[in-house]
Amino acid sequence: MTTTATNHTTNALSYQDDGRTLTFTVGLQHIASYTYRPTDHQYESPRPYFHPLTTLGGDDVTISRPWDHVWHKGLSWALPNVGEHNFWGGATYTRQTGYANLDNNGAMNHEVFTSIEESADGIVASESLVWTLQPMPGSEGRALISEQRRFAIQLLPIPGSWVLLFETTMDNTSDADINIGSPTTEGRDNAGYGGLFWRGPRSFTGGEFRSEAGAGADEFMGTRSPWIAFTGQHDVTCRKSTILFVEDQANPGASNQWFARSSMFACLGSAPFFSEVVPLKVGEPLTYRYAVVISDGDVDAGAAAALADAAAVALEAWA
Repeated sequence: MTTTATNHTTNALSYQDDGRTLTFTVGLQHIASYTYRPTDHQYESPRPYFHPLTTLGGDDVTISRPWDHVWHKGLSWALPNVGEHNFWGGATYTRQTGYANLDNNGAMNHEVFTSIEESADGIVASESLVWTLQPMPGSEGRALISEQRRFAIQLLPIPGSWVLLFETTMDNTSDADINIGSPTTEGRDNAGYGGLFWRGPRSFTGGEFRSEAGAGADEFMGTRSPWIAFTGQHDVTCRKSTILFVEDQANPGASNQWFARSSMFACLGSAPFFSEVVPLKVGEPLTYRYAVVISDGDVDAGAAAALADAAAVALEAWA
């Protein structure tokens, strides 16, 4: 299926659905793919993910299944310590075991798109998912969490920039409260990953973070700010691109910590469970919202703040 939404620019925003992946295009340029029916191994905690994400100028800003962490999938909502279960992929870190393969890798299963709406502002998809535990031999994985997810693709009024708006509401469908944490809440220092997580191209290694506090590299790990940007450089074209996260300040605990790494490899993620366990109580859903900007080029302090402001306005209007 192919459909088109008009907008305030000269290029049309459209999408295609092949039954497994939604692909979004501006004019002739593919800018985002959302794989909602992955075929990943259970060890990788199968879940929907965005990859590739591409600038309007045509540069990819994500990678998926890197050899060092095959469970990293472009941009995805992923949580490593959900009670005793892993919805991140790979080994699980606990106080008792350190990193170990615990046969506890769950899956976030697409159920249905309840709607895909088009307007002059962009395209909005609403999705129902069920999180299931790793199946045991002879049985299916038991349902643990029901999720209602929305995301939107919009062009920003700043040239060369578009935004992905993301919202998740997680509802505990088990018979007991679920404590959501991270390897850091289990005792591993500065490893508070889990949330809306982005993995950048290899060539982005050594790139620059920027927030209201200034610019730098790995010292941004665990910091708190309403927004944070990362700029990296591409092979072949030698151009630079920027990805910028904005957190909705209505999120529980906002501003939450960021999982930010420049050396080793480029990655950035919201981390609302970085250093404190958050209970997902029965009958009390948790909702988190973010805006993720994809922009051509480098940014200085003023340009980054302008992108953050534009994304915050879009997020507030959408939410």
